[in-house]
Amino acid sequence: MTTDRVSGALDFYAADLVRLAAQDRLRTLAPRRGLDFSSNDFLALAESQELRDAAAAALARGVPVGAGGSRLLRGDHEEHQALEREAAAFFHAESALFFGAGFTANEALLSTLPQKGDLIVHDALVHASAHEGMRLSRAESVAAAHNDAEAFADQIAAWRRGGGMGRPWIVVESLYSMDGDFAPLDALAEIAARHDGFLLIDEAHATGVHGPGGRGLAAALEGRENIVTLHTCGKALGVSGGLVLLPATLREFLINRCRQFIFATAPSPLVAACVRAALPIVEQAEGRRVTLRSRVALAARKLLEAGLAPAQSQIAPVIVGSNARALALAAAMQAQGYDIRAIRPPTVAEGTARLRVSLTLHVSEAQIAAMVDDLAHALAGLPA
Repeated sequence: MTTDRVSGALDFYAADLVRLAAQDRLRTLAPRRGLDFSSNDFLALAESQELRDAAAAALARGVPVGAGGSRLLRGDHEEHQALEREAAAFFHAESALFFGAGFTANEALLSTLPQKGDLIVHDALVHASAHEGMRLSRAESVAAAHNDAEAFADQIAAWRRGGGMGRPWIVVESLYSMDGDFAPLDALAEIAARHDGFLLIDEAHATGVHGPGGRGLAAALEGRENIVTLHTCGKALGVSGGLVLLPATLREFLINRCRQFIFATAPSPLVAACVRAALPIVEQAEGRRVTLRSRVALAARKLLEAGLAPAQSQIAPVIVGSNARALALAAAMQAQGYDIRAIRPPTVAEGTARLRVSLTLHVSEAQIAAMVDDLAHALAGLPA
């Protein structure tokens, strides 16, 4: 066994870590500790007895843990197929395709479906997974001002005037993961239809929480031939993976052309079985949604009373500006028993570092009220 070292091999990487630390941008892994104000387990299903029972039942009936290969080889399991049939029926779409992660699904959609000559118009605050897909795409891409429907229309019109001949793809999140605000989906759907384009909607933070039966904010648009939605399974559904809902023709295109699908080991059949179980649980969880809405409303009132921006959804950003202030505020809250994390660039824009307060059924109304009081006190003690 050799112990030879390559001189300077790690210098670049070490220097980059030093630069990140100097900018208060160095990331580290930290275990969960304290009251949950940071997860996306909005309905508290991830550790629920319902999903534990579903996993045990799946194992008891012989569902394997691993797929053993890609779905185009021997990895395609009945649990995958059953999940996709049931998800298509649940979301009222023509078909569904299951990916191992929501990030992978978003990357797959945007690197595969828009074609050379098409235009991707994305919201300026769209998720990193969409950016990764656009980086790999053969289509041109351009940003539109956040949640400004007319800005999307203007970008498409300018592209057409410049000779654009393909189809436009409008790419948005229905509920933004770092700002907690909502996209104008009806207006965007009208623009997509008017320009013979597609509308791709990432429902990651809306699935399970919003819409009839937890079907998301785009529920009324599902099933249209120019609508593609992504419902991630690792947030309110409490499991993992990503479900893409889309026309059957586009599903077949992905199966034949999408490298992230063709060359990846299939998702765990056991996970697929758990997602299958999560769908009816979520559909029947209106009581949980009502309770969560009540807690969001309480948080909004308390934040407003504290002179902070009220929560619009179950995601409440507390923007403090600099990376150092965000880290100091997060540390102060963690010291008081709240698991709240600092969010810094490049996840958010420079100068908008923040705490991302996530409201879930893991905390009570009394704990939310106390958290906002302690947050206001900690903020008042922060240096400018």
